[in-house]
Amino acid sequence: MARPRLLEKEEITYLMGKHPLWEHHDTIIIRYFAPSNFVSAIGLINAIAILAEKMDHHPDIHLTGWNKVQICLSTHDQGGLTELDFRLAAEIDAIQV
Repeated sequence: MARPRLLEKEEITYLMGKHPLWEHHDTIIIRYFAPSNFVSAIGLINAIAILAEKMDHHPDIHLTGWNKVQICLSTHDQGGLTELDFRLAAEIDAIQV
């Protein structure tokens, strides 16, 4: 399957408007979570891992402390943002935290 192309600046701006919980930084988009406890934070990470594996698109996931989760999306083999990042962002946004 062919990998998607890098998105143009205007496309990224448009898609960011659909994902207000995410921040755009250069070649990545980031979302922060603070679940109520450690088990919920790990559950969130596991839920995201399952979605990512199904899409064959894997984010950088950071757990800081006992409940701070940071998700960074970028299409590593393309060196920036593609439609895959925003599709996975939408799937992550649908998770009930």
